Amino acid sequence: MSNELLEVSEQEPTKKVFAKRTPTPKPEKVGLYFTQTKKENLEMFSSGCHLLDCVLGGGWPLGRMSNIVGDKAVGKSLIAIEACANFHYRYPKGKIIYLEAEAAFDEDYAEALGMPVKSIDFISDSITDHTVEAWFEHLDKTIKDLSKSKDPCLYIVDSLDALSDRAEKDREIDKGTFGANKPKMVGQLFRRTVKDMERTRIHLMVISQIRDNIGVSFGEKHTRTGGKAMDFYASQILWLAQLKKLKRTIRKQERVYGIQVKAQCKKNKIGLPFREAEFPIIFGYGIDDVEASLAWLESIDFDVDQWNDHKEGKKSLADGIKQIPMEERKSILMQIKDAVTINWEEIENRFMPTERKY
Repeated sequence: MSNELLEVSEQEPTKKVFAKRTPTPKPEKVGLYFTQTKKENLEMFSSGCHLLDCVLGGGWPLGRMSNIVGDKAVGKSLIAIEACANFHYRYPKGKIIYLEAEAAFDEDYAEALGMPVKSIDFISDSITDHTVEAWFEHLDKTIKDLSKSKDPCLYIVDSLDALSDRAEKDREIDKGTFGANKPKMVGQLFRRTVKDMERTRIHLMVISQIRDNIGVSFGEKHTRTGGKAMDFYASQILWLAQLKKLKRTIRKQERVYGIQVKAQCKKNKIGLPFREAEFPIIFGYGIDDVEASLAWLESIDFDVDQWNDHKEGKKSLADGIKQIPMEERKSILMQIKDAVTINWEEIENRFMPTERKY
């Protein structure tokens, strides 16, 4: 509202005062946009683990790029498989493109974990030279097609480390620095496509392996290939770390049946950064969403005894809930999901400032 000059009196025509500015009304909760897991201006789909969705700010957003970083056998490809399953559930007619560049992908194994392999376009054979340039040519064409159709699309690269550049392929291993051009190439190509990506309904998920940051005494001891490009252009950067192996003994035989994983979102442009979640990955099953949610609720002293009737002699409450008939189970799972969402947002809100700066 513009300032209006008001006449004080007719006797003093030269003396004027300014009308008082009406303050702009502010929302009661100034941090709601940052703490809410549902964003009105963003279209998202689930990661397959509700606690991980909270860490991500609501899930995987369309029109954005994410980067999954971790050591070997920590669940990076599983995160991608579960993303495919949940994307297909949310968008049955959506397009899924999977570039498997490591030559280590088993479609039967992925299908057993719920990946809709028959609905996925595996492009490893069509990108014959497996270079960053060939991938970006395909990605650029895909984005241009999607900008016309407006169809949702999940595009996964597994992994960026397995892609070389054409200069590297033409150079012999003992000639010069191997792969020195790749970071520069990745940065140049992302600059050309990232703005076009925002105008589509695509989610680009890039998987990266970690490398030792040789010579570093302070700061990050691990890094990934591709230079700083992913740090600048990705909306979400999720680092995975294995905490422990999960073991069980049956008939005096001990077996490792899964791993406990910690995920930290080190960069988040749709939510708050540096949020963490722990969840079990069960071999042959995937992320145990129920166990992760119940463990987190117990860690904040939430009363989970209301569901103890379903334990019925099982080793854990989560195992008991999984044995319930599907119709009844859906209701309980929704109660657990709501409890996680409400408590996560309530805790986050208490960390936010009580008033806006501007």
